Amino acid sequence: MSYISVKIHKWEESKKAESNFPLNVGDIVIAQIDDVLESAIVDELNYVEREHAENFPVAKVLRKANLRDIDIIREHKKKAEETIEYCHGEIKKSNLPMKVVSADYSFDGGIITFAFIADGRVDFRELVKNLSKQFQRSVRLHQIGARDEARQQGGYGICGRHLCCITFKGDLPSIGSEMAKVQQILHRGSERISGLCGRLMCCLAYEADFYRDKLKEEEKEEPKKVVK
Repeated sequence: MSYISVKIHKWEESKKAESNFPLNVGDIVIAQIDDVLESAIVDELNYVEREHAENFPVAKVLRKANLRDIDIIREHKKKAEETIEYCHGEIKKSNLPMKVVSADYSFDGGIITFAFIADGRVDFRELVKNLSKQFQRSVRLHQIGARDEARQQGGYGICGRHLCCITFKGDLPSIGSEMAKVQQILHRGSERISGLCGRLMCCLAYEADFYRDKLKEEEKEEPKKVVK
């Protein structure tokens, strides 16, 4: 028995899965989560024995995707684009303060999961009813943040490299203005230190600890004032 990490939805953190056969990073697999079949991509290999695992896996890999599976996944992606368009129309009619950015069908086709962004909480219960009635499937809506949206859409930062959020495993790290302050770049203004998502750039976290340590060293080295 081995453990791996798989990505089911682009906007979500990876999930731990168990597999009875060897796989490679980038392989498309069919996995079972509870009673639902999902297609997923292997994004990390971490083979450990069960007794050394931090927590039990939430998914079980059934097989590596075959040609028939790939055809089903492609068909679901086409349908997902149509469902997004329909969902946009329903949101506009209901005047809901939200924006759907992505949708995925489960591999077995029984569930459609929509990812949306909004400034606050949204009462989408009526929207779920309408979507379920239209598509005759179980519908789930998952609110994500602006950084999660950037992660699933992809792109390049001002450095010319892929967005940092794409490369992070699991939850995105919290980025605060304190990180910019300790690096003495807060004065540049939020526009110059914000990423494509409109939030503070992820790369501010890379050197924050280094600058904190340096400030502590400088404070220790400062000569004590002599009171006469």
